[in-house]
Amino acid sequence: MADKASDPPPIQRISEGQLPDPETAREWLSTMTLIRRFEERAGEMYTRAKIGGFLHLAIGEEAAVLGGARALSDRDWLISTYRSHGHAIARGTSPDAVMAELFGRATGCSGGRGGSMHLFDLQRRFMGGWGIVGGNIPIGAGFGLASSYRGNDEVTLCVFGDGATNQGTFAETMNLSALWRLPVVFLVTNNRYGMGTAIERHSAVTDLTRKGEGFGVEGMRCDGMDVLNTFETVSEAVAIARSEQRPILVEAMTYRFRGHSIADPQRYRTAEQVAEWKERDPIDSFATRLIENGLLDQAAVEQIDATALATAEAAVSFADSSPEPEPDSLYDNIYALGGEVNGQLSSNSPATKENG
Repeated sequence: MADKASDPPPIQRISEGQLPDPETAREWLSTMTLIRRFEERAGEMYTRAKIGGFLHLAIGEEAAVLGGARALSDRDWLISTYRSHGHAIARGTSPDAVMAELFGRATGCSGGRGGSMHLFDLQRRFMGGWGIVGGNIPIGAGFGLASSYRGNDEVTLCVFGDGATNQGTFAETMNLSALWRLPVVFLVTNNRYGMGTAIERHSAVTDLTRKGEGFGVEGMRCDGMDVLNTFETVSEAVAIARSEQRPILVEAMTYRFRGHSIADPQRYRTAEQVAEWKERDPIDSFATRLIENGLLDQAAVEQIDATALATAEAAVSFADSSPEPEPDSLYDNIYALGGEVNGQLSSNSPATKENG
């Protein structure tokens, strides 16, 4: 029987939300549309057995993805969950490299080793996709500790789902982050379900902003279906973390339009509930708002969509034509012993320095 999720708590907007300048508005809409079209094509490729393992799509959550990412500077860090294709693209990773990674190809952003759940792009300070629920939370705190130890003003955005707030790693990390005053923004994408279990059934406390307060972590909430409100709220949280050197927990109220993964039969929710949330489609609503305020016209919105479709299609072609990793590379980047990495002397080893 499908669970009937109750109405979400009210959104505490920090302002009425002034629209960004036309160039920024176009970029935000373009990137959210690209994420949507990319995810749709990835889903199709999975059903054609081009992608193996698991595949978790963020269709419906684009505003929470982009609004959070755009609140960061280039020097900040972002770490996500297994639902991270959109985060990689929002951070600047090429759609070609992301799709190739899903295909397990050598041209993927993780060299074909990580697949859907373990995307990685150090150059853009996107520290992954992580497959274990809640496993990325203490790692995000580790990045915050490194920034604090080095005395810089970098902030880490650590993204996870509502189900992860029930893990022990969440409680332990909230405590240490508050105790050590780590500059980390913990962004909970509350899409109402932990896999197939409604939040009312998996969490005794459904107001997730309160879950960190007992450990000394202030909570905030944003409308995760509204890219502008998400951006405003996460930006405020990032500013606090940066200037005051302390953690903040932000709950983004959002909803995924597809199942938990491609294999999810979705028997736990009704078609009526999904349709109701789709009326607040984050891409359509933002596009409508831009048109109504004269920042874009309908033709521009259609062109943005056409470009996104072409980019997603080109990513599929790139991935499909890319080579698989060579068998001889099976043990590359796996272990290090002393000054050796995979049996070769590293540039920092004493022997290398001694020999010039």
